[in-house]
Amino acid sequence: MRTGICRRETKETQVKVIVNLDTHEASKINTGVGFFDHMLTAFAFRAGIYLEIQAEGDLYVDDHHTVEDTGICLGRALAEALGNKNGIARYGTASIPMDEALVHVTMDISGRGLLVYNAKLPSQTVGGFETELVEEFFRALAHNTGITLHVNLAYGSNTHHIIEAMFKSLGVALAQTISQTGSDIAPSTKGVL
Repeated sequence: MRTGICRRETKETQVKVIVNLDTHEASKINTGVGFFDHMLTAFAFRAGIYLEIQAEGDLYVDDHHTVEDTGICLGRALAEALGNKNGIARYGTASIPMDEALVHVTMDISGRGLLVYNAKLPSQTVGGFETELVEEFFRALAHNTGITLHVNLAYGSNTHHIIEAMFKSLGVALAQTISQTGSDIAPSTKGVL
């Protein structure tokens, strides 16, 4: 079983993430940020993975530390679950519509964490959630997993729909990248990722 766990404790947050790449059970996610929990649940479902996330943070300040630290911890848990990455497909891409919105996500589990984020969101908040935190989450996730991640908004007018399409696209693309090819070698001409 490909599993990973991360615990992160700071003066601002306490985060625990458990990932199982080979079990598609209902995830258990509680960050204290309702909209974020909804997005993480959609991501895990579309990725076909099990996520257990428990986060407590200084939400009386704002959601920033909780969202970013969850991304850090999720990235580290995913990296641990992937191990040496031998036998994975490595690349994934998804274009997901959510009503009027269309988002493209492409990723490479290359070992080189990088985010390219091309999205101007129409609203600054969704249900009290600051939408600029979406980019912060994706950056923390990409850097700590070692993913080259491209998130591109083609079009859309409803911010909730756009963000949901991003997280669902991320899940579908991740499902492709972590799928096992039957090979036990690294998916690279270098022989290692």
